[in-house]
Amino acid sequence: QVQLVESGGGLVQAGGSLRLSCVASGILFSLNDMKWYRQAPGKQRELVAVISRGGSTNYGDSVKGRFTISRNNAKNTVYLQMNSLKPEDTAVYLCNNSPLGVGSGYWGQGTQVTVSS
Repeated sequence: QVQLVESGGGLVQAGGSLRLSCVASGILFSLNDMKWYRQAPGKQRELVAVISRGGSTNYGDSVKGRFTISRNNAKNTVYLQMNSLKPEDTAVYLCNNSPLGVGSGYWGQGTQVTVSS
């Protein structure tokens, strides 16, 4: 059974930081690109960051320079370090795997991030 379990969300003031984690089970983690998405009420789901199997990273324009994605294959975990948070970063953050970098696999249940002004 595949599971992606996110944690680390919460309420933070603008300018603050949070670190999200996503623990995967039931997949060969090292063979997956891993992605963080976010979805705010009334908005489309947005790709936030991607880390490839080899460790290369890409970010959405709105978070470049503020967010950092990383992975620990030994712990089957992908992280999202979020600094200089803004109210517009408020959303549910979801973890997604992409087997061999192709398509979309499974989704976690999400973790809520709320940034107050």
